[in-house]
Amino acid sequence: MSDFGVWVRAARPRTLAASAAPVFAGSGLAASRGEFDLLPAAACLTAASLIQVGTNFYNDYSDWARGADTADRAGETRVTQAGLLTPQQVRAAAWVALGAAVAVGLYLAAVGGWPIVAIGVASVICAVTYTGGPWPFGYHGLGDLFVFVFFGLVAVAGTHYVQAGRWTADSVWAGAGLGALSTAVLVANNLRDVPTDREAGKRTLAVIIGPRASRIEYGALLLLAASVPPVGVLVFGWPPAALAALAGFALVAGPARRVFGTDPRRDASSLDPAVGGTARVLGGYGLLLAAGLAL
Repeated sequence: MSDFGVWVRAARPRTLAASAAPVFAGSGLAASRGEFDLLPAAACLTAASLIQVGTNFYNDYSDWARGADTADRAGETRVTQAGLLTPQQVRAAAWVALGAAVAVGLYLAAVGGWPIVAIGVASVICAVTYTGGPWPFGYHGLGDLFVFVFFGLVAVAGTHYVQAGRWTADSVWAGAGLGALSTAVLVANNLRDVPTDREAGKRTLAVIIGPRASRIEYGALLLLAASVPPVGVLVFGWPPAALAALAGFALVAGPARRVFGTDPRRDASSLDPAVGGTARVLGGYGLLLAAGLAL
């Protein structure tokens, strides 16, 4: 691979739906009230993407350092473990991405004030401590909660806040839908990695509760996401066009069939398409919800 191709692989572009979709949804909600503001929306998208990339880099480095990434791991190649980049390069890239996110965040802080400062600081700290530091919470079953809160509730409500200037209950509710699907992506990923994570001592929630309960969690998350648009229309007065988000579930059959029909102990690699497939559901859902709300 070219040097550029290696860095693209390290950034894991297919995960960027988890950072972009909530920004689209929060912006669509602001647009539904005539409060859309392009510059803060673009800054939110940029900062969220940089935090996601920085988290991916640091995760690549930390999992290698802790011995969680081995040649037996299913899924896409991790560049540090494969020797495509040095650990020092990957760790430095993580700090560059997070530093750039902080730079963008200074503008958002000027627009949104101290609440945005708190969100930004917490996001950067969690990006590093997800798999790094003395007590990485991703190794103690808390990754699912982190993703639901930061890639759902906080991302959508925060994006709406910097444009509308206020917090609203329905922006948090919209965040629950995006957070549920982002967490479903993580569940598919961690379900695939159960055998190698257990051997490495990485106690994700999927390792703790086992494959069967993880499948139940995955299904519950899909149901929560599907409930968000109709409740938004009936309770919060969203435009009926917001129901278009449910069309995003047209892509869910393939990944769901793999999640519910594959035993990771026997064929973990067959679960890898479920990760990307669920991410595509997330991306479609976020875009369609944003468009429906804006209309």
